[in-house]
This record gives sequence, C-alpha cells and structure tokens, in this order.
Amino acid sequence: MNKVYTKIESIVGNVITVRATGVKYNDLAMVGNSYANVIKLDGDLVSLQVFAGAQGVRTNDPVRFLGVPMRVSFSDNLMGRVFDGSGKPRDNGPELDENMVEIGGPSVNPAKRIVPKNLIRTGIPMIDVFNTLVESQKLPIFSVSGEPYNELLARIAMQAEVDLIILGGMGLKYDDYLFFRDTLEQSGAMSRTIMFIHTASDPTVECTMIPDMSLAVGERFALEGKKVLVLLTDMTNFADALKETAITMEQVPSNRGYPGDLYSSLASRYEKAVDFEGAGSLTILAVTTMPGDDVTHPVPDNTGYITEGQYYLKNGHIEPFGSLSRLKQNVNKDTRNDHRALMDGLIKLYASYKESLEKKSMGFMMTEWDEKLLKYGQLFESRLMDLSVNIPLEEALDLGWEILAECFEPNETGLRSELIAQRWPKKLEA
Repeated sequence: MNKVYTKIESIVGNVITVRATGVKYNDLAMVGNSYANVIKLDGDLVSLQVFAGAQGVRTNDPVRFLGVPMRVSFSDNLMGRVFDGSGKPRDNGPELDENMVEIGGPSVNPAKRIVPKNLIRTGIPMIDVFNTLVESQKLPIFSVSGEPYNELLARIAMQAEVDLIILGGMGLKYDDYLFFRDTLEQSGAMSRTIMFIHTASDPTVECTMIPDMSLAVGERFALEGKKVLVLLTDMTNFADALKETAITMEQVPSNRGYPGDLYSSLASRYEKAVDFEGAGSLTILAVTTMPGDDVTHPVPDNTGYITEGQYYLKNGHIEPFGSLSRLKQNVNKDTRNDHRALMDGLIKLYASYKESLEKKSMGFMMTEWDEKLLKYGQLFESRLMDLSVNIPLEEALDLGWEILAECFEPNETGLRSELIAQRWPKKLEA
C-alpha cells in the first residue's frame, strides 16, 4: 500500500514540495483528488507539478505516491477518440485503462533502425514533388502566427497515405481544436485518427505531456506493423511550458529564459521517429512557430540541429527555397525517371522568375525571356504552390511539364533531351 504524506512544505505556482522517501523521478502522485508528477528530487525533498494546478491545494492535503510513471492506454479502442494532456477523454467517451504503457521512455536503439526508404504521399505538390516526406523522418514546419499551419496539418491528416494519424495539439485555441475535430470527422479521417489535445485554458503541465503521449502510443502501433504519422502543433508552446516550469523551479535560465536542457528535451521527442525492420514506422511532422519570424529563436534554432530538414510556411504556401527534406533523395530516385531532374529544373526557373519580378518592380526594361519567366512564375504559384491543390505525385509531375510547355520552348528549360523527348506534352492537333 502506498504511503500517504499529509504535510506539504511549500506551494509555488503549480509546484508543491513534500518530504518523502522511496520516490523516483517522473513518478505519479495524487495530491488530494488531482494527479501530479515528480519533477525534482533533492534528498528527501520532492517537488511535484500538479496537473490541474495548485489553486485550492492546502498544506495539509494528502499526497499519495503511486509508484509508477505517467502511463497511457494503448489499444484499437483509441481510434477516433480525443483525450486531454492527462489522458482523460475530451469527447465524453469512456475512460480507457487497459494495456497501460509508460510515456517518455528512451528512443529506439539505432542498431534496430533501418534506413528510411519509403515515401509518404500527401497529395500536396510542394511536399510530394519538391521535398518528399519519407517514412520515419522527423521534420518541423517553421511558421509564424497567422499562417495556415493548422489547416496544412489537417489536410495532411486527411490525405497522407498512412495507416494511423496521431494529432498532438499544444496550447490550441478552442476554435482550432474544434476545427481539427470537425474537419477530420467530416472527411471521414477521424476513424484512423487519435487526438491528444491541450488547449490554452488547460493546465500548463498537460502541455508538456502531449508529445510523450502521442509518441508512446504511436511507437506501440508502429511495433504492431502500422505506418504511423504523428502531427504536433505547436512545439514552441511546448517549449514555453517547459520554460514556465523551469522558472517556477528557480532553475538558472539559458538563452531567452529557456531551460538549459531545451535541446535534449526537443531531441528526446524527435528521436522517437523510427522505421522498424519487419514492422511499421513512426514519422513526425511538428509545427514550430517562430516569434517575430526569427529563425535564430532558441526553439527553431535548436530544432534545426535535430531534424532532417524543415518546411517553411510563408505567405500561405510552402516556401520552395528555404524548405528542405534531406531524405528526399532516398525515395525520389525511384518514383519516376523524370522526378529529380524536373524538380531541379522547375525550381531553377522559379528562382529566375523571382529575379525578373524584382527587375520589374524596380522599373527595368523587360526582355522576352523575362516575360516568359513572369508567366511561368504565376502559373507555378497558382497550380503547384497553392496549398489548395490536391493531386497525386504523378499528376503533379505531368502538370510541371505542362506548365513548362505553356511558357517555354523545350531547349529553354535546361532539361535533358531524352527526358524532353519522353515527357514533353504533345500539342493537340486542330
């Protein structure tokens, strides 16, 4: 039977301190009727963060240590369900307590991983064609407030060719939570989706639990052979929750007040991405908002050292120049023989379009070549870059050729003659 302590030494913010023995870091406890977890040990002085907040907690309230870390239920019954940051249902459904698994465990041994080699189709040309998403990849979506990153995640959740979507929301406005839920329900994708949602009005500590819950469940499904895609939004809110806890604990702050272990905290989550030999895979796409569009902010800066590229979401589309999927060459060499060459050619011409656009804005005389580039750039942005475009990879490649044929002669594209002979659109006979 677990021992009960009835003397709380101090209450600071959502953190309480009690003297206890035989307690481990990250153990769960009950403070009155609220869950808490151990976040610091100093001899027999134990600090716990109360999930529901310490408001109303009294110094003589009972504290009972459960002897186990935070756990979450794992089974097929999770499908189509919505939970909060403490694992409780948000959807008025029954609580699940079978087959409990620990959250926040170690990453998979590198010796058990295999080289990522399978693409994940999303139906979004700026991903599928130019920066292909690969199974077991970990990629952030760098953005700023006001950009449609939640809409982008919802589209990926609806369209990605995977077995299971796990959506982890951190610091969401309630309207954004309803947007995700309603969009996925109306599209029919909710049946293959599990949602762990922390809203801005929920206790801060629950925000820090969302990635661990999402990834723990995703890892178990991957071990059972499922192709799992974990979508997280927003990792900056997660980091801010860690910062708030560190301040409460009076830790020595690092860059801009974030805790000194911010890199390790982010890396331990991202490194959960894995492709199991003979089983499934776990892929991570995580939104990271950049305050003031500052990529040197500690959260995106640290993230860039951990992940395998990034998607930049700017002006309502995925930016073709800053975005990078470092593993795309593992898969786009096998999709279609023209994929890599066409991808490079389209981006090269789009870069030239940007130069012509700048010349035009400065009042320089436009040449015939400039006019072709201006036409090309407008078609490229409306037919391929627009996030509303939803077509398979092969159709997107064909569309790229069609855009080229509308704007240029074959010898102006810089593409190889054998590819042009094979793929150049045939003009319809009158």
